[in-house]
Amino acid sequence: MNKQTDRPNLLYIHSDQHNPAVTGCYGDPLVQTPHLDRLAERGVLFNNCYCPSPICVPSRMSMLSGRHPYENEVWTNGHSLNSAIPTFAHAMGAGGYQPVLIGRMHSNGPDQLRGYTDRLVGDHGANHPGAGGANHGMLTGTAGPARISLIKSGAGQSAYQVHDEDVTAATVAFLDRLGVKKRAEQPSEPFSLSVGFMLPHQPFVARKADYDHYIDIITPPKKPAPPVGELHPHIKAWRERCGIMNVTDAEIKRSRAAYWALVDRMDYMIGQILTALEDNNLTDNTLILYMSDHGEQVGERGLWWKQTFYEDSARVPAILSWPGHLPEGKTIDNIISSLDLNATMIDALNCPALPHSRGRSLLSLARGENTDWEDIAFSEFCQDSAGGGGPFSEQGVYQRMIRLGDWKLNYYHGQPSQLFNLKEDPDEADDKIHDPACQDIVQDLTARILDGWNPEEIKARMAFMRKDQPILTAWGRNTKPKDVIRWDLRPEMDYLD
Repeated sequence: MNKQTDRPNLLYIHSDQHNPAVTGCYGDPLVQTPHLDRLAERGVLFNNCYCPSPICVPSRMSMLSGRHPYENEVWTNGHSLNSAIPTFAHAMGAGGYQPVLIGRMHSNGPDQLRGYTDRLVGDHGANHPGAGGANHGMLTGTAGPARISLIKSGAGQSAYQVHDEDVTAATVAFLDRLGVKKRAEQPSEPFSLSVGFMLPHQPFVARKADYDHYIDIITPPKKPAPPVGELHPHIKAWRERCGIMNVTDAEIKRSRAAYWALVDRMDYMIGQILTALEDNNLTDNTLILYMSDHGEQVGERGLWWKQTFYEDSARVPAILSWPGHLPEGKTIDNIISSLDLNATMIDALNCPALPHSRGRSLLSLARGENTDWEDIAFSEFCQDSAGGGGPFSEQGVYQRMIRLGDWKLNYYHGQPSQLFNLKEDPDEADDKIHDPACQDIVQDLTARILDGWNPEEIKARMAFMRKDQPILTAWGRNTKPKDVIRWDLRPEMDYLD
């Protein structure tokens, strides 16, 4: 493509905490997701995409940078990405685009652009540690991994939905402005637009009409909680610390109904954006990508939220549509990483590759041209007492997952690993870590996990970084710096009916 105006557009939609299993095109019979389903019908759906980390900030900063958490040193929701590390947005800009972000990014620190040239709607959190968090009013505490998010569930309103409605309106307006220029035959540059949703992240609270649609038809979890004596020691400790050893049937039903309703509502908003794209005649040369930062366990195995390597937590939806450039209605079972989606967008828009990215472009795989694709993906979960990812002790947790072909190994530093064959055991119920016939596989996968990844070094590095945090927090608390980009979340936005 020689002409600048012939270059493709990008519409990159990134949600928060969407389990792909709760989507029509991924096989869920209850949820209504007609717009994502149609996107899949007109594009390529990846069945086995894994997030770089099953928690928000590390996953998102890895997705932006193309690097694993241990490479960019963002392991917790309290860590900040080094602004000297180039991102996907920097690559877009270096390639001649003016990358725009509308909505969620979850970047810590004063750099709220990360390479984007404009950001029309921000996050609800402070730009600086210690500068004051969001007040969720009646739903205080329900956004984190705690039992209260199940207790305070049901019909009402989550401020996160209000945020996403603002994001949707701003996105539609952005596309409408492009459409006006196109209809007036005014010269315009191709666009690179990222859209960040908060939904379907908890609180498990949805507006009454949406909630009522699901409360009487919602099904219980398919995978029962294992007996306490059979729980992996880390999973047992996690459930105890978060207060979810015994969750009532009513809490399960309310929370699941609300989650299905939130996915439904998110799909509706995505539909508004896709309609605006079509109405403004911008679809033909636009690559559309939908994905999420991690999953949601919605009560499966007695687990909620994310923070584990089970499929409901670590696997994410990935749908690509690009008319005339990618097949339509194709499903791919190869193992991929979110980092590969980063590389794919950069490749499709013919922008310079990130030099230290671990991502691999999916274009040739999607077209059926790549027969040498290695079915491999990693995910990482390292937390300490300052992590913001749950109630962890000073010693923290240092964990990594590998998916290689049919096999998945979960490595827990200082504790037993887990090994699953997902072809034979998609529900991850049969841990083969001690199976004599699988010891060669255990050794191979463990060696791959530990290749370049040293949990003791990570532990020391996180402790070193933790010593800086009190100064930064006190500075933010005392100086009260102005937020450059922040969405105004007000306590009255969060309520139960």
